[in-house]
Amino acid sequence: MSQTSLQARIAAAERPLALDGWLRERLLRRLAGLRHGALEIDDGWGHARLGDQASAAAVRLSVDDPRFFRALAFNGSVGAGAAYADGLWRCDDLVGLVRLLVRNRDLLDAMETGPARLGAAALRAWHAARENTRDGARRNIAAHYDLGNDFFSLFLSPDLMYSSALWAEDDTLEQASTRKLEAICRKLDLQPGQRVVEIGTGWGGFALHAARRHGCHVTTTTISQEQFDLASARVQQAGLQERVTVLLRDYRDLEGQYDRLVSIEMIEAIGARWQETYFGKLASLLCGDGLALVQAITIEDHRYAQALHSVDFIKRHVFPGSFIPSVQAMLAAKTRASDLQLVHLEDFGLSYARTLRAWRERFMGAREQAKALGYEERFLRLWEFYLAYCEGGFLERSIGVSHLLLARPGARPAHGDRWVAAEAG
Repeated sequence: MSQTSLQARIAAAERPLALDGWLRERLLRRLAGLRHGALEIDDGWGHARLGDQASAAAVRLSVDDPRFFRALAFNGSVGAGAAYADGLWRCDDLVGLVRLLVRNRDLLDAMETGPARLGAAALRAWHAARENTRDGARRNIAAHYDLGNDFFSLFLSPDLMYSSALWAEDDTLEQASTRKLEAICRKLDLQPGQRVVEIGTGWGGFALHAARRHGCHVTTTTISQEQFDLASARVQQAGLQERVTVLLRDYRDLEGQYDRLVSIEMIEAIGARWQETYFGKLASLLCGDGLALVQAITIEDHRYAQALHSVDFIKRHVFPGSFIPSVQAMLAAKTRASDLQLVHLEDFGLSYARTLRAWRERFMGAREQAKALGYEERFLRLWEFYLAYCEGGFLERSIGVSHLLLARPGARPAHGDRWVAAEAG
């Protein structure tokens, strides 16, 4: 090989490192104004500390592969999450890192320029192809909920509720999950013999609880085959097949009239353009004096439009076809599509942070079991990042979770002049 050819090959090999070094310096410049905490970055170029110099504790990020800087530059949080799954970087406190970045969202927003715009455009095109038509919704749901019932059993509470629990100070995850189910039943004033329809079965946790403890009949629907199979089996095992009917059906195809309706963290899966369809269906399924309880993850009203037109880590790698509504967006869609009235609203976002912490601790403790089930390291790192990403968001209140109690015009408060009874204790 000639000396000229050898030099050309060396130069070609060095170009990616030169690019990564430039992207690293660009990142450090853009994070120079970091506030409300400190971040330390260790990589092949050395050590950098950003943020409040007086801050005693700093989140420490270690870059093990310089391709991390390319992933971040071209795809933002989506790229950072994928790079974490690929083992390109580590962090001593993932939740703390997310919290620090949420507190500095203005800096992050300013970084969505240059190559990041190209990556964002590609992600939007990818997301647009995941529209929640009936066929599309089944594919999107299967991509997440059909990962395997044994997998979710590793970290959820025994009732298999995959939604925020409602915590009191000394609760276990199991107690907090039951507290949430009882709060829903109390708000709906469930009575024996009532007909209840549930949009979004999960693995049957609410249906079993309401039928067993409150004596009502629950018709519940899902479009996840894995959830349908296990929920049906759990109903049979509990001997509640006379009180619980499990359907494998799109919510848009439900018919009939019911006294009460429940939908627990299912609205996030319908897609933003289907909100009016969703609330119209809720109203059509309820009797004239019926009540509906919607538990929804929410984003701040003032950030809803921006989030709607962007694709984050969760939309790309965890919940394809999903979105997070704002309270205002839901109420506007509800008003356009139905005669439902909002009669009670409760936010309990910090309970979701605690729920996620419990899930993440269980998940991390069950990694070897997950590997034995056939789940690869990259998948497990992706989920570790996902759980920490969400926990940090709830702790900083950039996202929340709410109970919306909705009433048909003929409904009347069951507790004198109050829609919701005071919680016992």
